[in-house]
Amino acid sequence: MEAKTTIAEILNGTNKIIVPSYQRAYAWEIPKEKRNRATQIDVFIQDLENYLNSNPTSPYYFGHFLFEKKGGLLFNIIDGQQRLTSIVIFLSAIFKSLREKRELTEKEEVLFENTIKRRSTVHFETVDYDNLLFKDYVITQDKKDKNGIDTESGKRIVAAFDYFVNLLKDKNEEYCTRMLAAVTTAVCTTHEVADESEAIQMFIFQNNRGKKPTNLEIIKAQFMYQVHLFGDDEKDAIIKDIKERFEKIYKSISSIEYKISEDDVLTYTLKVHFNSLWETNAVAKINEELTKNNGIEFVKEFTKSLAISFEHLTRFFGKDERENFSIHSLITLGGIGVAVPFILKAYRFGLPKTTIAELCQNFETVVLRNRLIGTRADITSRLTEVYINFTQNNTDIHPIIVRINFLKTTDFNWWNYWNNVELEKAIQGGLNHTTAKFILWKYENTLESEGKSGYSASRYDTIESPELEHMAPSTEPTLKPHGFGIYDEEFRNQHLNCLGNYLLLSKSHNCSVSNNPLKDKLESYNHSYQQREIKDFITESELWDKEAISKRKTKIIEFVMDNF
Repeated sequence: MEAKTTIAEILNGTNKIIVPSYQRAYAWEIPKEKRNRATQIDVFIQDLENYLNSNPTSPYYFGHFLFEKKGGLLFNIIDGQQRLTSIVIFLSAIFKSLREKRELTEKEEVLFENTIKRRSTVHFETVDYDNLLFKDYVITQDKKDKNGIDTESGKRIVAAFDYFVNLLKDKNEEYCTRMLAAVTTAVCTTHEVADESEAIQMFIFQNNRGKKPTNLEIIKAQFMYQVHLFGDDEKDAIIKDIKERFEKIYKSISSIEYKISEDDVLTYTLKVHFNSLWETNAVAKINEELTKNNGIEFVKEFTKSLAISFEHLTRFFGKDERENFSIHSLITLGGIGVAVPFILKAYRFGLPKTTIAELCQNFETVVLRNRLIGTRADITSRLTEVYINFTQNNTDIHPIIVRINFLKTTDFNWWNYWNNVELEKAIQGGLNHTTAKFILWKYENTLESEGKSGYSASRYDTIESPELEHMAPSTEPTLKPHGFGIYDEEFRNQHLNCLGNYLLLSKSHNCSVSNNPLKDKLESYNHSYQQREIKDFITESELWDKEAISKRKTKIIEFVMDNF
């Protein structure tokens, strides 16, 4: 490839460009409703439109691309794959839109064959586990449905193509042809290397426009470069092993990335690998290890350790979360960083799912208390001893549970920040809405199970768009009598925002009741036990006032103290 070229030349029909499977899969996102920040797809389109609106006299610039030449005209793309994937998706959408408006011209047909597909030959391939979908949905467009897409990256590919198609549907022919010309004639710079170590080194140090590499991507590149430098006779085998493990890692990321950050998994793996909860700076720690005896053994062991962590967390956030209520409950609560290293150890030690669930159930109380109480005291130091002693030779989780229960009940200084006294104080007033919804969901399950044997708890994800309703509205209804008592200073400050006045509703239900009078709200409260229970707290004067809210708050606080 020429150092300075165009997109049409990069995608020239004689070239074959592949995103290797040890690279990140497609990560660009489309704009979404009620999201303020611009996405990469937003910026992609806006930049092109701004360029066209400026009546340009020079070509558009698409940045720099780094390729590893694999032989002949076959290239692995090392840096710039997100942009190039988006460009191919956009071009395919443009050709589709033009075909729907009219027949392609001879020049456009040639351009399509040279950039997208000639007969059975596709010129650009994404990572192999998404490539069949990419080909069928984007390139040939034989696939019309969205069934069977099991990776987040695959869903993003489909979403990007659909977004571009819908955008172009409302545009005229001139817009499409101008966009086609702007993209295909856009200039870019390329660097082509035949030596993989040089490509990796350039990736590490190159600060290119686009999404900043994650710590995991940097570590992967450093590992491969380290092996190229010091791997000696083992180099090829170790590089192959790293690539295969990272292929599995990126598949895992595509399944769990909305549930946990890949860089957090890197840090948790560090904590497990070195049996220390104090490991927090992954890049610094790994760089330190790489300097010891050239670091090759560490690279081999830690890459394996990392792949195992992703494998176990894929199971934890996937199959096990779907099948086990205690695991589902902890994941629903969120903010579970303090628990994950223990959970990863439990999976590595081969403990049964029932034991892992018991661990989750106990850590739920720690996570919830730590969030509600909001102390500056560090809970990590209070758990370090039991974490260190939790090993392959000592897999008993009982000492961990004992420590958690000690934190809940002790009055000893240095330990007593999370005890029952502090918890009861913390839940008197307003709570974070996400946390309040979690508590009310658990409260609902308790109400449902009363007097029932063999009761199966209801999952949080069965609630349609759960929202937190203020029984007595935050703003006093203008229509009187409304049934909510007197909105004096005490009522506003002590009763409006507390567990007694919160109610868990679906979004549609919440919108429908809004600031309605009490009578109308009560008539609609028949979808859950806690909704129907509201009537039990109404005062003799048929008001939802300070007395009613206080009575309900007392009951919910008793539930929290008994269960967390």
